[in-house]
Amino acid sequence: MHFIDTHTHIYDEAFAGEEDLAVARAVEAGISKMILPDIDSQTREAMLALADRHEGTLFPCIGLHPTSVDAGWQNEMLQVENHLGRKIYAIGEIGMDCYWSKEFLQEQEEVLRIQLETASRMNLPAIIHSRESTELIIKILKDCAHLGLRGVFHAFSGSVETFRELSRTGDWYIGIGGVLTYKKASIAETVKQIPLERILLETDSPYLTPVPFRGKRNESSYIPHIAGRLAELCGTSLEEVAHTTTENAQKLFGI
Repeated sequence: MHFIDTHTHIYDEAFAGEEDLAVARAVEAGISKMILPDIDSQTREAMLALADRHEGTLFPCIGLHPTSVDAGWQNEMLQVENHLGRKIYAIGEIGMDCYWSKEFLQEQEEVLRIQLETASRMNLPAIIHSRESTELIIKILKDCAHLGLRGVFHAFSGSVETFRELSRTGDWYIGIGGVLTYKKASIAETVKQIPLERILLETDSPYLTPVPFRGKRNESSYIPHIAGRLAELCGTSLEEVAHTTTENAQKLFGI
């Protein structure tokens, strides 16, 4: 069986000095490919350098994370634009975040719209971050329906009704990670009502560690634990989850 981790920050400082070992552990666990979402100029070069060391295994993206949008966003966006000439696999992670701060909410929306247009222009998928902002983002996606967008809602936590509304705005998948393994996680009921053909596996490492490793640093090698829980909830086999979610990721990201 082979899996794809469609969202891992394996270049994060939490892995400092251990990045290559973490990649090796993931490959040994059957995670043949990993998507690296971008954050901002502070971590981008480390991400790209790691991806270059593991070409064919790590696939980098470019984008400005909403929590990195502030008064200096124009300069950050210029640096994003300067990296669009290299081979990338998605625009992301982008979106809006109303959890940490609403100070630059208007700027977050402007940056999101710019990057959605970039995704459309470059015929690339978008990786959407939507913490406490799903309704705002869906409104924007409705405005941008003419762009023919596609991508993934990272760390999806909405209802099946939210998924259906989202699906009317473009070709969207949902990213399912370690939260699925938590007791009383509402997403556990939601995934039963969403076709497996619309689901991607992700870790968001080093965050959102699945059971039985909760409390420790997350990493891509833990994907099989998320996949196992998904198989259990959907009443299917681990092999089917591996096969279908891998096909989904290959199709979306062109890998």
